[in-house]
Amino acid sequence: MKNFKPNGLPLLIGSLPMDSHEKAAKLVFEHTPDIPLWVQLPHYKEEGMILQFLPGLPGFTKDTDKSLLDTSKPEFDEESLAFFEEYLSVTESGADLGTSRFALSGTRGKGFFEFLKQVDKNNRPFIALKGQVTGPITFGTAVKDENDKDIFYNDLLRDAAIKKLALNARWQAREFSKRGAVPIIFIDEPALAGFGTSAYITITKEDVIESIEEIVQQIHAENGLAGVHVCANTEWDMLLGSGIDIISFDAYSFFDKFILYPEMIKAYLEQGKILAWGIVPTAKKDVIAVQTTKGLVQMLHDQMDELSSKTGIDKDTILSQIFITPSCGTGSLDLDSARTVLKLTREISQAFRQK
Repeated sequence: MKNFKPNGLPLLIGSLPMDSHEKAAKLVFEHTPDIPLWVQLPHYKEEGMILQFLPGLPGFTKDTDKSLLDTSKPEFDEESLAFFEEYLSVTESGADLGTSRFALSGTRGKGFFEFLKQVDKNNRPFIALKGQVTGPITFGTAVKDENDKDIFYNDLLRDAAIKKLALNARWQAREFSKRGAVPIIFIDEPALAGFGTSAYITITKEDVIESIEEIVQQIHAENGLAGVHVCANTEWDMLLGSGIDIISFDAYSFFDKFILYPEMIKAYLEQGKILAWGIVPTAKKDVIAVQTTKGLVQMLHDQMDELSSKTGIDKDTILSQIFITPSCGTGSLDLDSARTVLKLTREISQAFRQK
């Protein structure tokens, strides 16, 4: 995988403001035919980035819409034992991952299985296929126990959550590998934008990296590429120094913050790793409406020139190791704005690749 070169191909972040999985998948294939992805549709509450991955965890109660793991349930100890026994059965005894609790299923998996259906229907080779799981920091600080305490601070629940996310990522990667494509699995970590603030003051960089690396290892076990997406700014040094293969950042709004780590970015790129360059804004409808392909291409050129001058890495090498992406997902936008984001992403990539 170290030799994988995206060469400025377009790549999307996984959500759309639609209510049809079939139409959403077709829209994705239209704009990113070489590396499509399955998308979450926030229109369905069970596809929210937290609720989608809750079932199967000890303490989960399906009769509530809350992001809750209840350790006071009489059967909690039994559920915990069953969870870790199944984890060991899959990872050490060769049990079927696809039929385990670690795979998406039912209403929560509709987007994934519709995507696979469209992949198979296309009957053509793809450079790669992309999926995503919620990051362990985001998940662990959004899900609560019965005392309204973040499960990230409960050793057993944190361990279970990380293992659930890790094996789900591995399951996705395995399904993509079966279809002859390079698996790309993103770990979505919007919570890392708040890292270092009072809300996360007791979470260390070591906590972040250890949690993410456990998921990365499972993706690598299927010869996949592991990416991390952060919606805004974070302390990029902890990700640049990790085993992550792709770092996805908001270049439109926060390039000035990302470029503060030139030596680490240089070392990262010299390992053959990849940047997912979020040059197309997604935060506000009015900002999206005034963007042009030409203007964003020029912004991207300027940013790449600055990165080249500060790292000493030539621009052609940088281009070979980047994806062109939106700055974030489009699930919270109106559909017209989302379509504009996808169109701009495709056109910017075409402009660079043609040149």
